[in-house]
Amino acid sequence: MKKQSQNQKNTLPLLDDFLLYLQTNNYSDETIYNYERDLKIFENFIKENNLEFQKLNRRDIETYKAYLNSIDRETPTGKVSKQKLKSFSLNRILSSVRSYLHYLIEMEYTTSILPEHIKLVRTEKKHPKIAELKEFVKLIESPSRLEKDSIIAKRNRAMLEVLFSTGMRISELMKLNKTQVDSEGRIFIIGKGKKERFVYLTERALKYLREYLETRKDTLPGMFIPYRGRNVNEKGKNISTNYLQEKIKQYRELLGINIPISAHSLRHGFATYLAEQGANPAAIQILLGHESLATTTRYVHASDKYAQTTHKKFHPLQK
Repeated sequence: MKKQSQNQKNTLPLLDDFLLYLQTNNYSDETIYNYERDLKIFENFIKENNLEFQKLNRRDIETYKAYLNSIDRETPTGKVSKQKLKSFSLNRILSSVRSYLHYLIEMEYTTSILPEHIKLVRTEKKHPKIAELKEFVKLIESPSRLEKDSIIAKRNRAMLEVLFSTGMRISELMKLNKTQVDSEGRIFIIGKGKKERFVYLTERALKYLREYLETRKDTLPGMFIPYRGRNVNEKGKNISTNYLQEKIKQYRELLGINIPISAHSLRHGFATYLAEQGANPAAIQILLGHESLATTTRYVHASDKYAQTTHKKFHPLQK
């Protein structure tokens, strides 16, 4: 068995090897970044408390979970956080440590704690809030009315139309190239986990996408590109996810929509309203790019209005 050198007792052994292992096994850059960030938090905790990785015990792990759940924990960049992690984020960090420990065991590295010693926390179950369809439509159409620059208006409208038409992830939208859309409005995507799938534009979404592309006089491959004034940013980079998220927030506030809507909400809404129209769950699973049907089932939340209508229609003692 390999043993850790004394001068590295506060650091995570074989961390670079683990990240290289993820890379060689074709994990996405985003996934590798998330693992590195999560494990850096774990390493910071070990250093701050002068612990030795080889001597960690279950009590240390419970202390680490409490540390993650506090508001004075340090971020990977060394800054003090001022808000508690949500249970889902906390579990993601713990899952990263689990995966790292699995790797060490596979490499025959001696560890004092095992992956099964790290128990995930209970997640809060909130009542899902899905905006009404009319609110989604108002948001999607809002750039045409709220943006003063006609080119920005056409681009932002096209982005929102494509998101709700296809149910794709915002990260997938921002990586789109013009050549990925065929004449029938099919888009071939390499999504999360390198999974390949087709998504489909409605005639409406294809119309607004074409209107936007007609404004493009450049030869850049990216579908949605940033501008400086009315000039194309020739650096070849696509628009950032942060830009679109901020724009969605701005549009929602200007429209007076109370239910929070994000790019991810459009994906949820896409799945929910397909299901309410009677779409097959297996088909929705394929469109969303989910590996498991159980994930799709958790993803689809009936709207409150639909639940109310169903209650009135089917309750045996309605009159």
